[in-house]
Amino acid sequence: MSNDVIHEENACPINGITELLSRKWVFGIVKDMFSGKKHFNEFKEGKPEMSNASLSNTLKYLEIQEIIVKNVLENDSQTVTEYTLTDKGLKMNMLLYEIVLYGLYVLEDNLRSEDYKNEIRQAYEEILNIDDSKT
Repeated sequence: MSNDVIHEENACPINGITELLSRKWVFGIVKDMFSGKKHFNEFKEGKPEMSNASLSNTLKYLEIQEIIVKNVLENDSQTVTEYTLTDKGLKMNMLLYEIVLYGLYVLEDNLRSEDYKNEIRQAYEEILNIDDSKT
């Protein structure tokens, strides 16, 4: 079997995913959404260096990519905006999980105790809805 196809123009899916993930705040926002955050100000929590403009631009980019959907809810005199993951966004769970594992056990292997790494891994398994049979 030849692997020449991976070198053909537009045949490599790595370019598309690299474009998506190369944006600075994409991972943090998507991770936040997996952990239950839905509102603009919630995404800013724990990211003091992220400007409102950067957050707004990243949310809009994720909408255009159909990773998230913006819902504007109106009840009585209050308007609330919520962001939720689409099916396409939810399918990022395994990708994020593999990146977490690579970070914990390869890039930063000696920075944490094994118990702490396992605790972090288990927390990500929970929020990313990782099935134990896949790990």
